[in-house]
Amino acid sequence: MKKLISSSSIVDIAHYRNLLSSEGIETFVRNEHLGSIVGEIPFSEVWPELWVVNDLDYDRARQLIDGSVVEESPKAPWRCASCGTENEGQFAACWSCGTHHA
Repeated sequence: MKKLISSSSIVDIAHYRNLLSSEGIETFVRNEHLGSIVGEIPFSEVWPELWVVNDLDYDRARQLIDGSVVEESPKAPWRCASCGTENEGQFAACWSCGTHHA
């Protein structure tokens, strides 16, 4: 087993676990339920960690996680070509008329 990532948020870890699971990569979450003891030991020691079970899957898992972070990053705002509405960068379709951003 190899450690992939740790995070203060179990939601992030669950997202990455689901992403890897959809690609057939088996993972294990460590420290999933240790948040309640923060303060008794350093907080970074109890952060949830995502580990890949098969060491041979590590590089592919790392690529998928790194790629998903880039995909989730906000992009520049854009104006809908169909209705002229200003949309935030993270939206792939216009919130007003539903036209997809080219």
